[in-house]
Amino acid sequence: MNPFRAAILKARSGMPLLIAAAVLMMACARPATVVARPRGPMEGAGASAEPAATAAGLEILRHGGSAIDAAIGVALALVVVQPHAGNLGGGGFAVVRHGGETFTLDFRELAPAGATPGMFLDPEGKPVPGASVLGPLSAGVPGSPAGLYELHRRLGRLPWVAVVDPAIRLARDGFTVTPRLHDAIDWSRDDLGRFQESATLWLPGGEPPAAGSVMRLPDLAATLAAYADRGPRAITTGPVAEAILAASHRHGGILTADDLASYRPVWRAALRLQAYGWEIATMGLPSSGGIILGQTLRMFERAGWDRLPRGSAARAHLAAETWRRAFADRFLLGDAGNTGVDAASLLDPGWIVTRADGIDWERATPSAQVLPWPGTPPAGSAETTHLSVADAEGNVVALTTTLNGWFGCGLYVPGAGFFLNNEMDDFTTAPGQPNMFGLVQGESNIVKAGSRMLSSMTPVIAWRGEEVLALGSPGGSRIPTATAQVFLAVAVDRDPLQAAIDRKRIHHQWLPDEIVVEPGALTPEAVADLERRGHSVRLTEDGFIGEVHAVRLRADGTIEAAADPRGPGGAGVVPPVSEGRAGRSPR
Repeated sequence: MNPFRAAILKARSGMPLLIAAAVLMMACARPATVVARPRGPMEGAGASAEPAATAAGLEILRHGGSAIDAAIGVALALVVVQPHAGNLGGGGFAVVRHGGETFTLDFRELAPAGATPGMFLDPEGKPVPGASVLGPLSAGVPGSPAGLYELHRRLGRLPWVAVVDPAIRLARDGFTVTPRLHDAIDWSRDDLGRFQESATLWLPGGEPPAAGSVMRLPDLAATLAAYADRGPRAITTGPVAEAILAASHRHGGILTADDLASYRPVWRAALRLQAYGWEIATMGLPSSGGIILGQTLRMFERAGWDRLPRGSAARAHLAAETWRRAFADRFLLGDAGNTGVDAASLLDPGWIVTRADGIDWERATPSAQVLPWPGTPPAGSAETTHLSVADAEGNVVALTTTLNGWFGCGLYVPGAGFFLNNEMDDFTTAPGQPNMFGLVQGESNIVKAGSRMLSSMTPVIAWRGEEVLALGSPGGSRIPTATAQVFLAVAVDRDPLQAAIDRKRIHHQWLPDEIVVEPGALTPEAVADLERRGHSVRLTEDGFIGEVHAVRLRADGTIEAAADPRGPGGAGVVPPVSEGRAGRSPR
């Protein structure tokens, strides 16, 4: 079996991939790489899910681009080489540290103007199987075209056309099909085969393109060229928009020309946290990930995580009990305009004390007994990609984008060259019923025209003195827990960056009431101890929890990048001009 196949089977629940403007490395998948070099002029570092996208970002850094320019370049390259996650037909979040200031940009998708709370229910009020997942009715209004452009408009350095150019060349001249892409298409063949537009390109002759073959995407190259020339209006209006609307309406979608043209990203105040001597900036609503991260760190500090042995049943018990409470609180969240519970309420010291002091160290608390704040009972693959980039000036970007499921709603748009998302499933399509991630959600996240659906994406930038860390992960509901575990390995256990990412992980999300573990994360003795306390422990079916890629500017003046061995990503640095290698790819 292909070495990556086991890792992607059943992972369609979405897996944000942290692009950290990564290294010009191998032409096909490789295990994680970590590089540390002294910082200097024209230097930067990154880690990405796809080596070709990483190469695009490092090319931009070598030509004088900032971390912001490089991050956008990587994101656009992922549109080409990772079509099941990288996107112009989806949306995302960016957390940026630039010139010592912190910014966050929300370019999450929106519910179309024609969306209604019951649009995915049958006449009896029951969910229609697959309606919120497959086909363009499940597509939210894309935010990536306007979002990436706005990020560059405010903080970019190079001309816009220079930032888009590497992705244009990849689409026009061709890229190598990786084993991951081949297997993703193979696994999704039934969904892609439902749409002739998708099958024609991605299942020629009924089979996925062979790993190692070269793909050229002329429609996407033309779209990117127009985007480089005219910005987002080249996609949200005119021929490309017409192609999107035609494909959507042909298969029952409700997107309109006004939906596309009127979309606007939003600059928001970062959710700021402090933990273990670090300052942290992440996303607030409509992301739940930052709130879950904040509750995790504050409860862990109160309960003494740092005093518990690593790998112990005691740590796993504390993690599971904390996360079941944090994810129960998530039930009350939604678009900031729709929810009465916000980050300030859920991170209030009094509420953290209440949650942490309710943990029984000897017994698991059944999730049915853990109610959301303030005690309201519940009613009745996503495919994501994360990138982190750093430059020699200390600017850092953590950027996560998503289509939600693999290849989004499954519909490829001829004339545009990309897939539409299926983010409408991130709304509460039926209160009390799990979505594709198994998340049970509440009325605050109900489908509402013009609202942003609740997300788990958790791009993070953390700093302590001169040290700066950027990280994030794919994985749907597993994103906040994977991200938290890597941060804690660095901040508390003082692991080197690569070792922190390599460490095995666990996960709990309130419902279903179980601890999911990677193989080797816990010893048999620890599992037995957890079961004695009343936990249900299960091995993850897809073999991994998250896929974290990170960059770090270290206090000793070096720069470091690390990629997750759970995926075929790459990591590396652009060497400083002073070493005389600015035009050469790093080893």
